Amino acid sequence: MKTKLITLLFVFTAINIFSQANAQSKSEKTNYSNNKVLTDNDMVTHKAIKPLKKVPLDKESILIYDYDGSLMSFNLEKEAFNWTVKATDLTIEMCANQVTLLDGVIYIPFVNGEIFAIDSQTGSVFWKSRLGNIKDQIVLKNQVPIINDGKLFITTQSPNNNIYALDIKDGSLIWNYKLDNLYNDNPVLFFDNKVFVQSASNLYSFEANSGKLLNQKSFEEAMTGKPVNDGENVFIANEKDVVFALSPDKLDVLWQFKLAENQSNIKDRIFCKDKKVYFAAQGSEVSSIYAVDSKTGAQIWKTDFKGDNVEYMIEESDNIWGYTSKGKLFQIDITNGEIAFEVKLITKPISNLEFAVDDFLYYYSDAALIQFEFKTKDENEIYLRTSIKDDAYSAYLKLIQ
Repeated sequence: MKTKLITLLFVFTAINIFSQANAQSKSEKTNYSNNKVLTDNDMVTHKAIKPLKKVPLDKESILIYDYDGSLMSFNLEKEAFNWTVKATDLTIEMCANQVTLLDGVIYIPFVNGEIFAIDSQTGSVFWKSRLGNIKDQIVLKNQVPIINDGKLFITTQSPNNNIYALDIKDGSLIWNYKLDNLYNDNPVLFFDNKVFVQSASNLYSFEANSGKLLNQKSFEEAMTGKPVNDGENVFIANEKDVVFALSPDKLDVLWQFKLAENQSNIKDRIFCKDKKVYFAAQGSEVSSIYAVDSKTGAQIWKTDFKGDNVEYMIEESDNIWGYTSKGKLFQIDITNGEIAFEVKLITKPISNLEFAVDDFLYYYSDAALIQFEFKTKDENEIYLRTSIKDDAYSAYLKLIQ
């Protein structure tokens, strides 16, 4: 009898523990979405093809996200392609997005709303996910998959216009939220276990794990700049001429910085480093790169480009590199804003700049993959396209390292 009582007690205890575990699991998966009943335009479909795993890096290769919408792995030593991957039904041939490489796995958003997880060595696909059942429209534009704690964060355009959190193991939906703006064309910011995203004249912050809306800050103008942070606060630019510093908890405005007259359009030309905010503004007559103290908003230096516009900029080894709309490649000393190097390129870049070693960098033009040598200023064609499009929007390069 005593043995039976002990056995029953054990069974009831086990059931109770199991029930508590289930309740906790359900609690953790609570969806705070304002869009819980998904339409065809909003729904997420995914297909797991094989288990996700870490992949050794092929350090001889570079990823080319071509402006026709295809992703290629190119061996720089052999000057030959390893593999090519395309979207399932890409009717609009364009790149318009960037890839994220994590543990040898490539996460790539296509403009048709598909996202693939790809083995960087073989080009085989781990999983496919599709955001909305939308045909012949651009769903994902100017997006970078932001990955943290097993989740991939990304925003979409009309008629979808959601922010999504996907599980990087299989591409399944964790949470989503319907945004105000029809044209969400900036990547989100992950910071302090929160996700920040701008949409129309609003900036939102969400709890990263659950998708719970924490704060919403409304502005007079549309917020078109990419949100960035310096480890303490969040910075974002509007569509006109103001950069805002905001507290991450309540989105209170800490300071505002006004651009020079007739300047605007910062977009994704902004980053933080060593408690400073650097951004490039375009203008009808003068384009400028600014350095501002992230604590106070005080200007530290400003470098002007007269009769030209800064199209792209990035921080590399304590320097700012970039190029202008007229094809001028430049290097700026990040400490004082002085131009340390500049050259007028023959081949115009349409991609980011990828720095391999101290001797050269890579960029993509409408005709070729270019290796630019610093000493000789030579523009070497590493891979030449067989055809050229007149309206190439953008391309993206990523060294596998």
